[in-house]
Amino acid sequence: MTGLLDGKVVVLSGVGPGLGRSLGEQAALMGADLVLASRTEKRLQKMAGVVEEHGRRALVVPTDITDEDARRHLVDAALEEFGRVDVLLNNAFGIPPMDPLTQIPLDALRLAQESNVYAPLRLSALFADALAATPDKPGGAIVMINSAVLYQSQPEFAGYKLSKGALAHLASSLATELGPRGIRVNSVAPSYIYEDVNKAYFDWIASESGRTHEEVYAEKAAPTDLKRLATPEEVARAALFLGSDLASAVTGTVLNVDCGEFHD
Repeated sequence: MTGLLDGKVVVLSGVGPGLGRSLGEQAALMGADLVLASRTEKRLQKMAGVVEEHGRRALVVPTDITDEDARRHLVDAALEEFGRVDVLLNNAFGIPPMDPLTQIPLDALRLAQESNVYAPLRLSALFADALAATPDKPGGAIVMINSAVLYQSQPEFAGYKLSKGALAHLASSLATELGPRGIRVNSVAPSYIYEDVNKAYFDWIASESGRTHEEVYAEKAAPTDLKRLATPEEVARAALFLGSDLASAVTGTVLNVDCGEFHD
């Protein structure tokens, strides 16, 4: 995968543990320079160090993506530092309470919509001019990090599914709207990712149910064709493929990264 993003500038929102960290590191390994946006500066600085260890440049921009002024500052800072943007990875997200949908307070649902739908919309709109094709460069790409929760109907995920369903429709509409400007818009939809947060979650399930971690893992992996769960690196590489020139004719699609759990 080395060189897949040579010379490109990637903006990454959401630099938390797990997938966010893997997106940043894998992009650097593929040759990209990065603009890193998240609320926590300490986490951003740590991610920047990883990027720089791989010989790439990293710009740290502490950002609350739900704030319009902060979003505009992110765009200005990225263009001032690099003069261009080629890929926008909308990875930051929030999870509302895992209660039945009829019991979740509206304020909690609105908060999830702000981070999971409206923030990606506004970031995509604000970066559109930089991503658009010009006589000097091809158009760029927007990748929405969605979720296989789209295909599930479990009460505890209903609030999250509400926002991720809206994000899927947003990506489809933006692909149509921005396509004439040479901008591609796609999504990836991972199922359970075997990373630190889910590992701890599996430990909790195991302790509550009197089972081992390995038994819980096997249960979660059982619905997949490959009988395993994707790693954050695997999901990151799929997302970055959509941002690369290898996917230059791909737009308006959702790529499931779930080891074969759900089929179209």
